[in-house]
Amino acid sequence: MMNGFCWYELRTTDTGAAQAFYADVLGFRMEGPLFFRSDRPVAGCSPLPERAAARGAPAHWLGHIAVPDVEGLSRRVLAQGGEQLGPTRTLESGATRVILRDPFGSVLALVSSSDTTSGDVVVWHDLNTRDHARAWALYSELFGWKATETVDLGPEFGAYLKFSWNEGGPSVGGMVGSARLPHVHPHWLFHFHVEDLDTALAKVSARGGKVLAPRELPSGDRVAVCDDPQGAAFALHASPRA
Repeated sequence: MMNGFCWYELRTTDTGAAQAFYADVLGFRMEGPLFFRSDRPVAGCSPLPERAAARGAPAHWLGHIAVPDVEGLSRRVLAQGGEQLGPTRTLESGATRVILRDPFGSVLALVSSSDTTSGDVVVWHDLNTRDHARAWALYSELFGWKATETVDLGPEFGAYLKFSWNEGGPSVGGMVGSARLPHVHPHWLFHFHVEDLDTALAKVSARGGKVLAPRELPSGDRVAVCDDPQGAAFALHASPRA
């Protein structure tokens, strides 16, 4: 998917522990630096870079947005007050990647190839930011995303703006000003699909992860925000059974 998230990489303080955790919770297996489900790679896993750790970065999932012009778009992010986190690199696949902090504090990667995709493993993308309106103006301008619906979450969180990758497409994520709250930092939160939410959450807890109370959406889907044992935030997402 060009101009949409196409790949997700866990950058963690303990790759071995992460392998065991996500194998149990999500059914992943690890081959080298990649998580697999069945016979296809669905995500990456790498040590948290020392430079990032020294800046205080916790373990985290890094989303990659496929774009036709990595250098051009990264310059536009920097011109709006973003920050480049390390040099632009050429990956083993030959794709070019740059990691950025957007002007509102969330980290993302731009990559020149969408050949590798996580398919239906990640089913929703939440941006927790300080100013969802300004963040939406930037992301929609850069990537052509389209607003699909706005939901009022009340006085604590305010408006929740849902978006699609392109005109007429289904909603794939949302943006909310939750990082204004003292216990929330700016970040992209990725929702991984599971068949049985209660079973998956029990595994998260049993392996030392943290679970927030699950909630049911108007669609009937159920979601829960979690931290893995190394502190990387993610969400689990289950649809109603037929």
